[in-house]
Amino acid sequence: MATTRPVALVTGASSGIGKAAALALVEAGYEVVGTSRNTAHVTPIKGVTFLDLDVASDESVTTVVKAVIGRFGRIDVLVNNAGVGSAGAAEESSVAQAQGVFDINVFGVIRMTNAVLPHMRAQGSGRIINISSIVGFIPVPYMAVYAASKHAIEGYSESVDHEVRQYGVRVLLVEPAWTSTAFDANSVRPDQPQQVYAEQRRVFADYMAEAVKDGDAPAVVAKQIVAAATDAKPKLRYAVGQSGRVHTLRRLAPASLFDRQIRKLNRLPA
Repeated sequence: MATTRPVALVTGASSGIGKAAALALVEAGYEVVGTSRNTAHVTPIKGVTFLDLDVASDESVTTVVKAVIGRFGRIDVLVNNAGVGSAGAAEESSVAQAQGVFDINVFGVIRMTNAVLPHMRAQGSGRIINISSIVGFIPVPYMAVYAASKHAIEGYSESVDHEVRQYGVRVLLVEPAWTSTAFDANSVRPDQPQQVYAEQRRVFADYMAEAVKDGDAPAVVAKQIVAAATDAKPKLRYAVGQSGRVHTLRRLAPASLFDRQIRKLNRLPA
């Protein structure tokens, strides 16, 4: 069932930013396919077709991309939103746990990108929108593994964008600040906790809970995702909320001042 309407594929679309993005893209005139690891538990969204997808599985990714192209005849926008948070001191996460986070947050993006790029190059157009984070360009103590995964997405996206731009394809970044979602509740907890970090981990958990509760609505992020999908001359980075101001601060402020501010915001000893 080919369509003349543009088609957007949104990973992790069952809740939070992904759900808001799916709704906003429907409003913008897209045929939208949303994915979740288990769509049996997903509340239906008008205008969104849901498919089961595990971004950590090569086979699942290949199957879903083929299914979307087979049904709609095209994929114009891929929103790589599926991800998992992690918290705790870096030393408290085993290598295996860190690999699990990267398998979703980084290699999941790579799997999806590799799966859609041949189709987008063949049709001479396409947008791949990767959901990064304010944590993708600043340090966040007690989120080292998650920050590393988002820093990786920043470098990957900017590099691939240069590779595929000549084929009519763009790879773009949306960088939310703290967003009011279930991110904190769903984050991976350290699998080898150590008493030496317990108190500061608790302090950071309180800070994070406040930041998420007071964060931007997912719809604010979704608005920038639609802009990235539709702008005639897209920007490489779409900052959301505080992200733009923090970008400027990091670029202009002396390193020592920025370092002190990071410690203050994260309630670390001076």
